[in-house]
Amino acid sequence: MGLITSLFFIWGFALNLNPILIPHLKKAFQLTTRESSLVDVAAYIAYFLLPIPASQFMKKYGYKGGILLGLVFVATGMFLFYPAASTMSYPFFLLALFVMFSGSAFLETAANPYITVLGDPAKASFRINLAQTFNGIAAVSAGFIGSKYILSGITYTDAQEKAMPANTLLTYLSHEASSVKIPFLITGSVVLIVAILISFTSLPKIVEEGEGEELHDKKPLLERIGDLFKEKELMSGVAAQFFYVGAQACVWGFFVLFAERVANMGEKTASLFLIAGSVCFMVGRIVGTLLMISINPVKLLTIYSFLNIILIGLAVTLHGNLPVYALLGVDFFMSIMFPTIFSLSIRGLGKKTKEGSSFVIMAIVGGAVCAFIVGIVADKTNIQWAYLVPGFCFLYIFIYSWKRLKVKDVAVAGGH
Repeated sequence: MGLITSLFFIWGFALNLNPILIPHLKKAFQLTTRESSLVDVAAYIAYFLLPIPASQFMKKYGYKGGILLGLVFVATGMFLFYPAASTMSYPFFLLALFVMFSGSAFLETAANPYITVLGDPAKASFRINLAQTFNGIAAVSAGFIGSKYILSGITYTDAQEKAMPANTLLTYLSHEASSVKIPFLITGSVVLIVAILISFTSLPKIVEEGEGEELHDKKPLLERIGDLFKEKELMSGVAAQFFYVGAQACVWGFFVLFAERVANMGEKTASLFLIAGSVCFMVGRIVGTLLMISINPVKLLTIYSFLNIILIGLAVTLHGNLPVYALLGVDFFMSIMFPTIFSLSIRGLGKKTKEGSSFVIMAIVGGAVCAFIVGIVADKTNIQWAYLVPGFCFLYIFIYSWKRLKVKDVAVAGGH
């Protein structure tokens, strides 16, 4: 149980380094906002391409095989940051991110359904809540480590950079790119240690209800995937998850840049607020889980998405530090959305759970699409107006949850 829970921390940590990497690489490679959004695109596109291969791999080699391969991918991607920084190649960084999050896609496809059925059914709620908590702790840890060991706090204007001698500018940019080397080498090594521990651990084989029927199921993969498209609740959940992760990627990925340009904060101060946002997210997940004891999770999802629409509106229209505070509120209220939508999506799938879960994980590609749109809008207008994009995402989630208020039996699954 401890080892499986650590997986939630690992992919949460990796994902929450992106809000640090986006402004950091933007500075190191002198990128536009749209170009810097490719950090999220490289990460989230992996979630679109890998879940179905991951589910098929696990059908043959089990959850343990999928987890081990995922951990190897994550560690490999982290190790690739070293040569990417040494060669000063932005495409190399994007490749490293893609490899790392290909591993995360394997981990999420395996661990999200696995944690819901591992062990005594009577204690499922405890296991789920514990896993979600470590996902939140990862967000705080990533913000702290990224702020302390990756961000330098030194930022020059375009005019100052143009006035620098070429050698001085090159040294500055090279130093900025190289700051990721040691943190990612250490983190990759820790991931490998977890993989080794899991490889020597006997994990129980989990068989979903009706899964044994697959022995007699001669349908080809494409036909089985076609059957999933007929599952209306699954497909509605996939769309909702697309927009939720899109909103999360936008809010977090551009947070530092938002705080710098809208509230005139320095890079280090902005990163501290990013950490505060992670704390709000973690506290929101704990509070939300406790509230679900007495409040229907779908009703809570409806209320939270409505409040986030209002908060995004404030972030777009207010001035000074107030828009940043509004985004901290968004962090709190979006905390329960991924696990709640995930559970709604896979309810009653039985033997289709693995492949259905992979569809929901594929929806994480919403982070790539929406982040890229934010980059375009920010370059055309400004970063504040660009935050209307996550506002529209929360509007969709509100409509989705409003239509499902009568659903009662929702056991909230793993987190993101």
